[in-house]
Amino acid sequence: MATSTTRRPSWRIVTPVLAIAALGLTACTNSQESSDVKGTTPPVWTSSPAPAGSGSEHGGHGPASATTESHGGGDHGTPAPGGLKAELKNGSGGNVGTATIVSEGNHLVITVEAQGLTPGFHGLHFHQNGTCEGDFSSAGGHLQVGAANAHPASGDLTSLQVGADGSAKLVTRTDTVTLDNVKGKALIVHSGADNFGNIPPRYTREGGTGPDETTLSTGDAGSRVACGVVG
Repeated sequence: MATSTTRRPSWRIVTPVLAIAALGLTACTNSQESSDVKGTTPPVWTSSPAPAGSGSEHGGHGPASATTESHGGGDHGTPAPGGLKAELKNGSGGNVGTATIVSEGNHLVITVEAQGLTPGFHGLHFHQNGTCEGDFSSAGGHLQVGAANAHPASGDLTSLQVGADGSAKLVTRTDTVTLDNVKGKALIVHSGADNFGNIPPRYTREGGTGPDETTLSTGDAGSRVACGVVG
């Protein structure tokens, strides 16, 4: 009988193969599972979860952008507790805006939202009297506190910039008046920009140079187009 030349696999070869397979299995972490789909790998996880509300790179909801500043005021023109408010109306009695006034440290923060105004800059001031009648001249001149007589006046604020659509929003602050100073006074929007008496001496006028008394007292801001009593 002829002797077979076929050799049986040696256990010495099988054993290393099994050892390599076992090593590959132990290399997987407890949090991963091997994939049975060709060409895929298990996901990688870290020990820290993703922050709540964090956005992805593609269409996720990331941190919201700040579009308005919070200064203690309420929503929709409602003043914070202890704050004040003025409803701004034009000469026809139409509502053109709202102002909220709150105290923040040693400053007042004034937020004005308006619509239906002429595009451009408009002077904005607290005035002496709390009446808004006729052409609003009833409100008197710009508010001066105590014995103050400097220019700009105590009640002068940053001008209101109105966009092409007639709307405006301004957040400004002042330390020249307090809530008590402005309560019961009028807040006036003028037809033009306020120059705050800033007329350089190189400009000549009849009788001298620089700003005259009218410019100092009014800022040449023109007529009064909106008025509201602070309360």
